[in-house]
Amino acid sequence: MKCIGEDVSEKLDYVPGVCSVERHIRSKWVCGECETLTQAPMPAHIIDKGIPTTGLLAHLLISKYADHLPLYRQEQIFAHSGVPLSRSTLAEWIGVCGVRLQPLVDAMREQLLKESVLHADETPVPMLAPGKKKTHKAYIWAYASAPFSELNAVIYDFQPGRSGKHARDFLGEWKGQLVSDDYAGYKKSFDDGVIEVGCMAHARRKFVELHVAGRSQIAGEAVKLIRQLYRVEQDVRERQLMSDNEYGRRKPNPSQTNCFNGC
Repeated sequence: MKCIGEDVSEKLDYVPGVCSVERHIRSKWVCGECETLTQAPMPAHIIDKGIPTTGLLAHLLISKYADHLPLYRQEQIFAHSGVPLSRSTLAEWIGVCGVRLQPLVDAMREQLLKESVLHADETPVPMLAPGKKKTHKAYIWAYASAPFSELNAVIYDFQPGRSGKHARDFLGEWKGQLVSDDYAGYKKSFDDGVIEVGCMAHARRKFVELHVAGRSQIAGEAVKLIRQLYRVEQDVRERQLMSDNEYGRRKPNPSQTNCFNGC
């Protein structure tokens, strides 16, 4: 028989998470003359003398915060693989990772506060009160660089409440332009020198509500004008991606001028 060719077909397969043991063997060496014992030090780990590798810890963090997989479900998934890891153990590992990552967060905050324009918003999240078996409303405060800034960064600051003091504590002595909604918690920062910049998305929401309810024709016109503002923003994005010659060949958009006049 002689091979005259072959047909190749491909199929997608999935291998569920597999746990393995990473073993570190450190030999002990002794000098026969001076009787000195020598051994290589243990490699640095996130959790000293702990069993999780950096890969396992990264998986826990991504599953919990990016994939929104609670620890009790991760506990069940590990149990299906034959690896019993209690929720309390997983929570302790998550806590240690938070402490280890704090210097990175501090460095990000230092860079973020060098920006002249920041965006801020707060989102409620339920938090289980220790020992009470009840949840109360906590908040995740988000601080982000502007869309057209060279710095692309967001910091999420968990706080037990919505007091404006949390924003003032984070911003410190910063006195730039803050884009936010009309929440009263930011007003004290504006009184202290931070420049208030209204969020167009929040403003648009009110006009849309009036327009949908059919109670205002003016609201419909306002929505159209804001849509043109979004086109200006899109134009700026495209300008950043195009060369000067490419941008110069584009026809001017008269609706941009009409938009600003209307506003």
